[in-house]
Amino acid sequence: MAYDLTGKVKLIQDAQTFGSGFTKREMVVIVEDGKYPQEINLEFVQDKVSLLDTVEVGQEVTVTFDIRGREYNGRYFNNLQGWKIQAGTAAAAPAAAAPAVDGKPPVSDKDVPADFDEYEDDIPF
Repeated sequence: MAYDLTGKVKLIQDAQTFGSGFTKREMVVIVEDGKYPQEINLEFVQDKVSLLDTVEVGQEVTVTFDIRGREYNGRYFNNLQGWKIQAGTAAAAPAAAAPAVDGKPPVSDKDVPADFDEYEDDIPF
């Protein structure tokens, strides 16, 4: 079963080749999901490694992937294995001004308190 994920590329790792001849390359995509953006790690293996050659950090992409799972020594692991990438723009276009809701103007960066960053460690997970 295939899944799609759309977000901005944060990181592209170098390819890793193991003694068995197995090759993999990983990338991290930031997906806006409510208040806390999610940083999703996807791996590309064997002939799909070359798909990452045309992708750049900061680029908007849609990745099609499969979920793979396995057991090792009584523990279970999951991997998101990408097999298709649709690239968007290299830099996301600025969003149009958000419309007012209930007659109130949208919240902007100037509305955030100056000491907001001090509370980053208060995330409950």
